[in-house]
Amino acid sequence: MSLNVDQSERPPYDPLLGQIAEYVMADLPKSKTAWETARYCLMDTLGCGLLALRFPECTKHLGPIVEGTVVPGGSRVPGTQLRLDPIKAAWDIGCIVRWLDYNDTWLAAEWGHPSDNLGAILAVCDYLSQKRRSSQAKPVTMATVLEAMIKAHEIQGVLALNHAFNRVGLDHVLLVKVASTAVVAWLKGGSKAQIMDALSHAWVDGQSLRTYRHAPNAGSRKSWAAGDATSRAVRLADLVMRGEMGYPSALTASKWGFQDVSFGGKDIKLERPLSTYVMENVLFKISFPAEFHAQTAVEAALELHPLVKNRANDIKKIRIFTHESAIRIISKQGVLNNPADRDHCLQYMIAVPLLFGSLIAEHYETDFHDSHPEIDQLRDKMEVHEEARYTTEYLESDKRSIANAIEIEFTDGSKTERVVVEYPVGHMRRREEGIPKLVSKFEQNLLTRFPAKQAKDILTLCLDDKALQETAVDDFMSMMTI
Repeated sequence: MSLNVDQSERPPYDPLLGQIAEYVMADLPKSKTAWETARYCLMDTLGCGLLALRFPECTKHLGPIVEGTVVPGGSRVPGTQLRLDPIKAAWDIGCIVRWLDYNDTWLAAEWGHPSDNLGAILAVCDYLSQKRRSSQAKPVTMATVLEAMIKAHEIQGVLALNHAFNRVGLDHVLLVKVASTAVVAWLKGGSKAQIMDALSHAWVDGQSLRTYRHAPNAGSRKSWAAGDATSRAVRLADLVMRGEMGYPSALTASKWGFQDVSFGGKDIKLERPLSTYVMENVLFKISFPAEFHAQTAVEAALELHPLVKNRANDIKKIRIFTHESAIRIISKQGVLNNPADRDHCLQYMIAVPLLFGSLIAEHYETDFHDSHPEIDQLRDKMEVHEEARYTTEYLESDKRSIANAIEIEFTDGSKTERVVVEYPVGHMRRREEGIPKLVSKFEQNLLTRFPAKQAKDILTLCLDDKALQETAVDDFMSMMTI
């Protein structure tokens, strides 16, 4: 009787590892839209992080593991005085960026927030820029930060197009780890082989489950999971740059590779060549700190607010028409246990603007929720229905709508019109309307942390494309400290 014996001959690198490595090492295709959008994305992402610093549940996680440690030449965390090693700085920046669920979004077979990668990019570029300056070399400029953002967005977003990791219970921060690992290895001067080795570690690494994003376990880990992924990416890239070996068939190895162990044996392949598509089409959360599948629902609820603000007790039923992904991710009944539970509840995110005419981060806090029992009373009157067209057009590449509709029936038999919003303000189709609002959002967020003059100086620089790109990263980060 013969036995199957593992063959120890090293295989060639998995094709996907090579494709990603070649992409990050190459010059980007010329795309004015991608570079312009990256600059706005930088502004919006930093602003979200600054706003999060108002919340003690976020700030308690920041700073060195050993209290009082200061790292000379270390990476800064925007809006603070912290100077940390790049691994912990990536964690902290990623944490503040994601805490309020207010930064950009990408929706496809997999979901996610590509600007989460900024935690790794900024931390590493700040450290490298200071290191170069100390040896009289040219510092890293913000042009490199923007280029790294475009590349990280593309890797994460294109892999999300045709791979639903959520369907097998894995969290989308897997793609943050992969994208950040690739760009960090490139930023640190890695060769193609080193970048592939680093990527192999990102796939071999243990991956987060989505447990903390869903009832009955929804919780605050979802607010720091991306920071955790970016810090791990910095660590893995650093290990390889120190000479650590990689694993060429990390994805495809029979029985032991990622595809067989964690993805049901299905192949992981790029649906389209890596270019600048994702940054050009990324979705901004401009108006509301709400899970993106609910953005248009909140907009519809605000439109209905004047009709119901004095008639809440007369509401008999609220009918919500949405797409399948929204139902699967954020439609919830019953008790909501914490802010992380509430900001991922479609019904809660509709009830608050219907009643109060706004939706801000503070509306998810327990004190606010417990002071307003009418929110849950309104939730109990809601019905959620899938609209087949919304589900179809959510996935169509030339649309990628995120549609929601609401209609309200009163006890006297009267009804409102069905209010439909198919594309949120942050969608590519509403860029002309959205960008001025994004800039205003950034300015307001700057003022939550910095004196007026410092905020104005940062805003002025960020609005000047040429000046921003030529600015050294360490100089930029100095502007962002208090």
